Amino acid sequence: MNNTIVLASNNAGKIKEFNALLSDMGIDVKPQSEFNVEEAEETGLSFIENAILKARNACAQTGLPALADDSGIEVDYLNGAPGIYSARFAGEHGNNEANNTLLLEKLEGVPELQRTARFHCVLAYMRHKDDPTPQVFHGVWEGRILTSTEGQEGFGYDPIFYVPECACSAAGLPKEVKNQISHRGKALKQLFAAFQQSPSLLPGNAF
Repeated sequence: MNNTIVLASNNAGKIKEFNALLSDMGIDVKPQSEFNVEEAEETGLSFIENAILKARNACAQTGLPALADDSGIEVDYLNGAPGIYSARFAGEHGNNEANNTLLLEKLEGVPELQRTARFHCVLAYMRHKDDPTPQVFHGVWEGRILTSTEGQEGFGYDPIFYVPECACSAAGLPKEVKNQISHRGKALKQLFAAFQQSPSLLPGNAF
C-alpha cells in the first residue's frame, strides 16, 4: 500500500511540519519537487481556489494523493489586502522585507484599534485529480499590525503581526508555541482529526 502524500510545495519548513504531524499515522509527505511537478498557476481569487488548484495539479502530475496550502494575511483597514497576494505584495514574490515595509507604510498613522488583521491558512487534500469532494481545512489567527518589526523567529509577516494572547509579535514566539496556535497549526489539527475520523481518506484507500 502506497502511503505517500505529495505536498504541493517545495518549502522545507512546511514539509517538516506536515511530516511531524502525519508520520505517526504511517504517512510519508514528500515535496512535489521529488516528482518534478511543474508548479500550478495560482489563478484563483481566493485561498480556497488556489489551494485546490495546487492540489489537483500535483495529483494530476504524480497520480498520488496531494495536499496543498494557500495562506496569507488580511488587514481590515486595507479591505482585506494583501490577501491572496501576500507573498508578492511589494511586487517580487517572497521578498519578506519589502512586503513588511510596504504594509507598514500603508498603515502609517493608523491608530492601534484600526490595525486589526488575521492570518489565514487553507489546506486542500485531494485523493486523486478527479476527486469530486476535496477536503478543505481553514485555520485563522487573529491579531493586529505593529508599527515596526519585532522578534527574530518566523518568516513572512511574523515580525509585524502582534499576537494579543502572547503579548508579542509572531516572530517573538518559540517555534513550538507558534505551531500550536498559528493559522497553519489550526488547519493542520483539522486535517489530522479528519484522517483519524475517516480512514478512507488516507493514502492507499484513495480510489
